[in-house]
Amino acid sequence: MDFSTRSNQQSPAAPRPGTTFAGGDAPARKSDGRGPKRLTKGKWAKWGGLLLLVALAVLVLAVIWILINGGTTKSESSHIDSSKLQAVFLTNDQVYFGHITELNGKYLTLNNIYYLQTQNSGSAATTTTANNVSLVKLGCELHKPYDQMVINSSEVEFWENLQSDGQVANAVKQYQQNNPNGQKCSNTATNGASTTNVQGGATSTTPTTTDTTKKQ
Repeated sequence: MDFSTRSNQQSPAAPRPGTTFAGGDAPARKSDGRGPKRLTKGKWAKWGGLLLLVALAVLVLAVIWILINGGTTKSESSHIDSSKLQAVFLTNDQVYFGHITELNGKYLTLNNIYYLQTQNSGSAATTTTANNVSLVKLGCELHKPYDQMVINSSEVEFWENLQSDGQVANAVKQYQQNNPNGQKCSNTATNGASTTNVQGGATSTTPTTTDTTKKQ
């Protein structure tokens, strides 16, 4: 037997670290414990970033909702003096007097309502100087409205509290003294409300009626 040939054959080289074996019999490596931790940290980073974006979006929406639905109107409503009358000026140049009972970003509620009515008492040439301004209590108009108005906020130019010793406030007091049982409307008039003169500080009260009988 040729022992020399067998002895000259080189034994297989020892595998180098990291060598892949075709048979899948690679020697087991001890885990350093870093692989799973890297995967866990990556998931937390991904979900944490997503949750942060969601929280920021919710915060922005909440701020927008507050500004639109009450953030600014709450501070505005705090200026209402419930012991005084308020004047509400509309964009169509109409003015109403009463008590603002509710104010938000969408509408304004006004109760105990009065408005000014101008009646010409002279010729056209002297209309400017002879106007008779009267304060009319809402309620006896042709359509017989309730003594309450809900006004769209977009129609309100501005509003203000009235001083107790002003002409309008005094005229309202005079009207209430002359009508202790409330307003009584005439069935034969389109406007049977009593009117209180506020020109020059006067507070004389006169009934206002309009005959609706058809003239022949």
